[in-house]
Amino acid sequence: MARIETPKRIRGTQDIFGDEQRRFATVLDTFDRVRRLYCFQRLEIPIFEATGVFARSMGETSDVVSKEMYTFEDRGGDSLTLRPEFTAGIARAYITEGWQQYAPLKLATSGPVFRYERPQKGRFRQFHQIDAEIIGAAEPAADVELLVLADQLLKELGIAEGVTLQLNTLGDAETRDAWRTALVAHFEAHRYALSEDSQVRLDKNPMRILDSKDPRDRPIADSAPDIDAYLTEEAAAFFKAVTDGLDAAGVQWTRNSRLVRGLDYYRHTAFEFVTDRLGAQGTVLAGGRYDGLIGSLGGPETPGVGWAAGVERLAMLIEEPAIEQTDIILVIEEDPALNVGFRALKLFRENGLSAEMIATGSPRKRYDKALKVGAKVIVSIRGDGDSSNISTRADTGVQEHVQVKELILRLVGA
Repeated sequence: MARIETPKRIRGTQDIFGDEQRRFATVLDTFDRVRRLYCFQRLEIPIFEATGVFARSMGETSDVVSKEMYTFEDRGGDSLTLRPEFTAGIARAYITEGWQQYAPLKLATSGPVFRYERPQKGRFRQFHQIDAEIIGAAEPAADVELLVLADQLLKELGIAEGVTLQLNTLGDAETRDAWRTALVAHFEAHRYALSEDSQVRLDKNPMRILDSKDPRDRPIADSAPDIDAYLTEEAAAFFKAVTDGLDAAGVQWTRNSRLVRGLDYYRHTAFEFVTDRLGAQGTVLAGGRYDGLIGSLGGPETPGVGWAAGVERLAMLIEEPAIEQTDIILVIEEDPALNVGFRALKLFRENGLSAEMIATGSPRKRYDKALKVGAKVIVSIRGDGDSSNISTRADTGVQEHVQVKELILRLVGA
């Protein structure tokens, strides 16, 4: 008979267990706790959307849309795409579900996202993000709120040291148009000295040349005109309000005038929290203001600002979480006491105590197994009723004999 070959895990995916899972859970639990402090509502959106949601929001010519999206045709002939990020799906839901009536909305979510990239350290084809958005608030205070939230999250995770907030302004629409014109003129003068990729960007998305990593592009990008020369009075005031708010909240930041977002719907604040502890993949959290996004998806012109962070990257940076200690281990030292154990186990758990039972294998070795678990209290049961012999031993090593009812009263206060 032919040997059955087990299917392999798909390249770029991961099975998360043990220490990795504890790190993963710590990031998500901390995010959930901090977002509650800032009164961000949790929401869930579909893992897949109509392809147009992402093609419009991320740009037809972007690398994500042209090379990295998982797009497929369903049985009804519709083109669908597994989400490569959260913001576009949230913007779609804001329009189609009539959430305008609740604006401004402070929203948070998390879950898997998908991009067909070359797998490497901290980067997968199915990975996970946490995401926070404020929709319907045009004031700089919304940008400050999101950045302070991000800063507190990193501090609560214990990874703020060595992480730098880089901040820039993309100005308003008038600023952006004037700056874009100046950039095109500058890059056109050096077109044939640019890399092949940047020559394509020059025709389609010239701002992306500014963050090119190609050595041929860096001298030209570094000598390009800064946006500050083109900022309108209103745009400059907006950026000052953001930086003043961060200073007041005690959030440290540094200016990076080459930090850009290529799509036209981005406005004003752009930011990244970066570290040198992950090599070239140094960005751990990034975002910005996207006042033109909802309008580009057919909705009313609506301001928005948000950020996302990769759970895997954050998990790589945190200290190894302690293994959670079990409250009680029940050891059934005589098989007739099994039903007594079931009853006690249920009562412990109903009263908020984590409990596990050891009732298999050699009765003489069950207690030794329990010692290896390292629970706060070990409970040994012999007999078959309420008069069973109960022996408890706390992590102090003190051992005593009690009855079942007394034990339950003592441990759960029933």
